[in-house]
Amino acid sequence: MQLTGSHILAAPIEKVWQMLMDTDILAKIVPGVSRLEKTGENQFEAISEIKLGPVSGKFSGGLTLSDILEPSTFTLNVSQNSKIGNADASIKINLVALDAQQTEISFDGDAKLSGLLARTGQRVLSGVANTLTKQFFSNFEEEIAS
Repeated sequence: MQLTGSHILAAPIEKVWQMLMDTDILAKIVPGVSRLEKTGENQFEAISEIKLGPVSGKFSGGLTLSDILEPSTFTLNVSQNSKIGNADASIKINLVALDAQQTEISFDGDAKLSGLLARTGQRVLSGVANTLTKQFFSNFEEEIAS
């Protein structure tokens, strides 16, 4: 499943970068995440619960950051497991300063799904991914404003 998109945030690129690198902030703004814990250099363990329409499950697994070029780009590698299936994704994140107070964040990647997740259907899961992405950016904007 392809994951692509972009969003403009009302914050300087340095602030957006710092927020993306802060596990406490990410645990608050990423939908469904109940725990995000640093386990090593650019390595994290995450536990999340996703409940949207026919898709619900508790996921746990690892996240790693690679190809880091501060403050403009990194690759997020995710490996999550649950009773309803597994998800492995590699997503390239890019930040571009549009001006001193606006940053465009874009993402492009691919997720490989197995189990019930894979059988649920591309259309349903694309809708779930879009909803979660909108929630993430909405939460991010609220965190910037606070």
